[in-house]
Amino acid sequence: MATGHADPRRRERILAATLDHIAEEGVAGVSHRRIAARAGVPLGSMTYHFGGMDELLREAFTRFADRIVAVFDEHLSRAATREEAREAVTDLVHTLSDGPRRDLILAQELYTLAARRPEYRQLTRAWMRRSRELLERHFDPGTARQLDALVEGLTLHRALDDEAPHDRALTHQAVTRITAGA
Repeated sequence: MATGHADPRRRERILAATLDHIAEEGVAGVSHRRIAARAGVPLGSMTYHFGGMDELLREAFTRFADRIVAVFDEHLSRAATREEAREAVTDLVHTLSDGPRRDLILAQELYTLAARRPEYRQLTRAWMRRSRELLERHFDPGTARQLDALVEGLTLHRALDDEAPHDRALTHQAVTRITAGA
């Protein structure tokens, strides 16, 4: 591992360590000292690379949102027909809800932060806008907005229902109902 300011991956390690820390302990447990230790960098690197805790959190959550948008894009870009788009949305719900619990926790931490602080609401609005734009490749804007909410809600419900999360057929039925008139 390279050391000093010449370490080209230091900033990336700090961002990754921030997301890992948030996933394990929540935003409330974040501190420069904890993130530096987790990233294996000197404490001074924190202020060298980031103007403060808000800049670090915004950049880390932006990175997280970018990755989720990329998952949306990966699924939706394969669809050529309306039915393929419905299948893609169904697959998306199941990919996200069956994926790493870390992603679910990070999303909820971001939503909680956004509920309290306007600068994070801007970040979540940008994330939702980008998700809806991908859905709008296949559906009108109103339907895309409903589908985006459905994806978020079903992902959360499937991920948290340990007893009997609904199956793919039920997800597809919900997607079809929303898109039937589109």
